[in-house]
Amino acid sequence: MAVSKSKAKDNLRALAPQKRTALVKRLLAWYDRHRRRLPWRALPGEAPDPYRVWLSEIMLQQTTVATVGPYFHNFLKRWPTMEALAAAPVEEVMSAWAGLGYYSRARNLHACAKLVADRYGGNLPGNESELLELPGVGPYTAAAIAAIAFDKRAAPVDGNIERVLARLLAIKTPLPTAKPELRAVAEALAPAQRAGDFAQAMMDLGATVCTPKSPACGSCPWADDCDARALGIQPALPAREAKPDRPLKRGVAFVIVSAEEEVLLRRRPPTGLLGGMHEPPMSAWTDRFPAEPLALAPVKAKYRRLPGFVRHGFTHFELELEVYRTEGVTRAKAAGAGEWAPIDNLDAFALPSVMRKVINHALGDRDAGPLFGDTRKIKRSREVAKRRR
Repeated sequence: MAVSKSKAKDNLRALAPQKRTALVKRLLAWYDRHRRRLPWRALPGEAPDPYRVWLSEIMLQQTTVATVGPYFHNFLKRWPTMEALAAAPVEEVMSAWAGLGYYSRARNLHACAKLVADRYGGNLPGNESELLELPGVGPYTAAAIAAIAFDKRAAPVDGNIERVLARLLAIKTPLPTAKPELRAVAEALAPAQRAGDFAQAMMDLGATVCTPKSPACGSCPWADDCDARALGIQPALPAREAKPDRPLKRGVAFVIVSAEEEVLLRRRPPTGLLGGMHEPPMSAWTDRFPAEPLALAPVKAKYRRLPGFVRHGFTHFELELEVYRTEGVTRAKAAGAGEWAPIDNLDAFALPSVMRKVINHALGDRDAGPLFGDTRKIKRSREVAKRRR
């Protein structure tokens, strides 16, 4: 870490006060002309809504703007205020989050809403130290909320901002080691006035101009100041340390369908990976498939092993699942094994992406499309699958 601090000092010496002022001025002028219109972002002249800012920042953690958009609109429609979200059952919040990934965010989102409603009367605190005490709020999110929602002088540093600053000063230290250097530069640049606009301007610059593979340097307000561009190395920055290979885990899943066109689901444990979410019954995930998979089925029935596998990538490992299916199971036979979810209403259940893949693999049809989101496709898919069986 001492090396990083030393390099950070060198970087800051390269940013003389006059240069910092000029960089801020040029970037804000660019932002005033080219700012993105985003559903959670206040229009020019409008006061930001802290609830919207907080909700969007939690959703945007490791998730793209395009993916977050529909979820943000849905959450805002169902729970337009912090108090409304706090009063909602956590199961409903988890269901609404299903498909967005990183499900601990949803649990923390609900816990945070309850805490803010109880401690602060539904109003987010405006300083970083208090924000950092909230569930699911780390240093980046606290800085982003403080700057964007309350215009406090704070320096959020996301992936886009890391890329912009690494190129601006040609910081060759690979990530994640370079993070302290980049944060020091961001803190030095953050202005006392229009701090929120400046933070969002750097995010927009990284998202639309200073992109990972083909930066549009001709459109960049900092092009003449960019050390990486002067050296011709901007596409190579930021450098990254090699990631270790992710291990492969395996398991089996059982898709059990009732005579009433329902799928048997169960809840995962409340904590841990995908905590509190729904899933079809399945085995533990280990380094090999179970030797006798049918002995693990929660309901005795005649199962068919489906061809192929369901594959899904998590942050730290890859998963490969065998899928077994059975149909016509009675409620009495499956008593105590889980809860029944109507096939035409699966979107109402908190099914993460990997579990949706499992159900689609077992019951979907390539011609009719996936089972989720369109009741007509669901019914057509089931009719086609029945005829083929």
